[in-house]
Amino acid sequence: MTTIEINRAPVMTLWAAVVAERLGYSRAEALTLGRAVAGMNAQAKAIRVGLREPGPRAKKFEPPKPTGAKKAGHVELLGREVPVARTPDGVRAVSKSRPDSPEAVEKYLMAKFGDALAAARTAMTALAAAYPKAELAAIAYALYEQFRPRIPAGKVGWGAKGVLDLNELAKLAPSTPRKRS
Repeated sequence: MTTIEINRAPVMTLWAAVVAERLGYSRAEALTLGRAVAGMNAQAKAIRVGLREPGPRAKKFEPPKPTGAKKAGHVELLGREVPVARTPDGVRAVSKSRPDSPEAVEKYLMAKFGDALAAARTAMTALAAAYPKAELAAIAYALYEQFRPRIPAGKVGWGAKGVLDLNELAKLAPSTPRKRS
């Protein structure tokens, strides 16, 4: 299977999780970080297309910053500052003042990708591994913009499905080997 019909939110969730894992987070930690990034992007888009009013703390989306830097209570990932909590099981993204559940994120991804989840994860992992960590941290969002499913812009595209072509991910890997980190 090389193409998957899917909307962008689960694709962003999986990609952000794969990037977080490549940057050194455990799979459980990465899953919660991935869902948080996808949720933050969805909220920003809802405001941008007029489906939601900005909240008092809403700020304009800025181009992605290098990923992986840790601040007290935050992790930077794909241009977003994800609020986190340290739990006995590791770092977890915080949603509504509670640490997120990696098991719930995995169930979500399974429900959205179905039998294609393993193939999508493998393709994304290969793409992430093709770049040194520091470079991946800097370009992860730009890579996502190149392979994400194509859907109509604005309200028309809200929640719509598009095609994720796993072969396109392989084409985004550098043609010459990069110095590994």
